[in-house]
Amino acid sequence: MSLRTGIAKSELVAQTLEREIREGRVVHGDLLESEVGLMRRFSVSRNTVRKGLEILSRQGLITTRTGIGSFVTYDGTTIDSNLGWTVALSHGAGEVTTRLLRLAREGSARADRKLAATSEYLCVDRLRFCSSAKCGISLERSRLPWRDEFVDAVETGLTEGSLSRTLADLGLFAAKGQETVGVIAALSEDAATIMERPAGVPMLRLERVTRCADGSVLEYVDSILDPARFGLRIDF
Repeated sequence: MSLRTGIAKSELVAQTLEREIREGRVVHGDLLESEVGLMRRFSVSRNTVRKGLEILSRQGLITTRTGIGSFVTYDGTTIDSNLGWTVALSHGAGEVTTRLLRLAREGSARADRKLAATSEYLCVDRLRFCSSAKCGISLERSRLPWRDEFVDAVETGLTEGSLSRTLADLGLFAAKGQETVGVIAALSEDAATIMERPAGVPMLRLERVTRCADGSVLEYVDSILDPARFGLRIDF
């Protein structure tokens, strides 16, 4: 197979293999062709093949084991982390479901501190739960400075269970934002109870603030994430 010009050969190798993985032609746990096999298939050098495999690895689609080869780690389930530069991939088997824990108009001391303001908020707490692991993989607490348009959401629920669709229906969209990621050395007892995990285990913490085009705060999100499933992706 020869590769067309106009784009780096390593990227074309990665794109072809990515398409085959996402279409299910090679599935979770499968061993990809050897480097030599890929060199012959794409008529490229070993260095080009390795660069292509590195791209797939950064995307969470494969993992490479020295002396063995590259295995598919993508199982067809991608966890949507919404806006920003965080990427979250489900590396284990099992259905991931979203549970709405809270939908209310309330105050939030943490959001007040983060935003340096005092407000009431539309508070939306969600737990993403993995059926096979029987535990929560993310606990997301969204705080949106209160707007009169949120009354219906509190009374009747989110549109199709989705906060983003609810906001879109109201004509509210994020124009810019900022995310920070840190480490929780030990999961608190209350969060552990909600996530059905042992207290004290390390987790990731992500905080995100998004703003509308006029500069007003749309949403502050404080998320606790399973580090085995969530990571950081930066394109540069």
